Amino acid sequence: MSPVASLPSLKDASPLLDWAFWLDRPLKIVIIVVVAIVLNYLIRRLIRRTTDHIAAGEAAALSKERKKAEKGGRRWLVQESPIAVARRTQRAQTVGSVLRSVTTIVITTVVLLTVLSQVGINMGPILASAGIVGVALGFGAQALVKDYLSGIFLVAEDQFGIGDYVDLGEAAGTVEAVGLRITQVRDVDGTLWHVRNGEILRVGNFSQGWARAVLDIPVPYDSDVPEVSETIMASARKLQKDPQWSHEILDDPEIWGVQDLSGESMTIRLVFRTQPLQQWAVARAMRAQLKVDLDEAGVRIPLVQQTVIRAANPAGFTTAHTDTKADAETTETDPAGPAPGGTARD
Repeated sequence: MSPVASLPSLKDASPLLDWAFWLDRPLKIVIIVVVAIVLNYLIRRLIRRTTDHIAAGEAAALSKERKKAEKGGRRWLVQESPIAVARRTQRAQTVGSVLRSVTTIVITTVVLLTVLSQVGINMGPILASAGIVGVALGFGAQALVKDYLSGIFLVAEDQFGIGDYVDLGEAAGTVEAVGLRITQVRDVDGTLWHVRNGEILRVGNFSQGWARAVLDIPVPYDSDVPEVSETIMASARKLQKDPQWSHEILDDPEIWGVQDLSGESMTIRLVFRTQPLQQWAVARAMRAQLKVDLDEAGVRIPLVQQTVIRAANPAGFTTAHTDTKADAETTETDPAGPAPGGTARD
């Protein structure tokens, strides 16, 4: 036997030099990875273009509505300030970022499992273990998942943003931070509330679009309704023309009529449409203006009928105090009180 014949061939010595080996599993793995990279890129690009289109579409819709409002002779009520534009951009970027991250995670997981199966690893035990872990996480972290999902929808739907004054049920105040899990709200007393997004069941936003100042003004029951209403409307027009408040009041004031009746008074309702978060300041200024104008017109806000408890009788029962003639005479003839001997002077 010759020495050459006894040497193994290069094909038998190293399978890496065999083209059949490279055209089998390695090629399949490369194809899977390349397809996953291309697919991930295309989906992320589609998500980015879609979110950009949504933001641009909202801006176009707002511009269209503004033109309609101007043609109708009404002032545009929806904010187009830089803050509103920044919020729309931030919302689109947040939603797009979340969707792109989810896409990458899903594609990476599928590719990893596919590559492991091509290598020859049995995926049955791995998938079973992953299922058990998923069920455990589903029970243990369902509140956390709920918080994140709720946060995504809160941001995507622009239910509120930083700087808005909101009522979240248990907490009401100015929003200072919005996260995917926690929202921070500072109330009027300065308390900072940390609210989990999953616990927010309703949102009342006082800062979007416009607000309304509502004033219920009590006047004497026997007042002439048209005359008093004209006096209140004249006072409201004064405030509307005031340079300090004219830019805060969006529309002409309205009187909705008699809101309530009682034995002492009737209540007339006056309303203003104002800029967001300015309804309280406008209402305070209107009350001050009304005080001056109603005093000039001789209209007095009626007092509420009440009973004052002054003393108790010897039996221990409290009664409403009534002044009698004998009481008055005693007070006038004996201002010094009882005599030193302990008895009242005659």
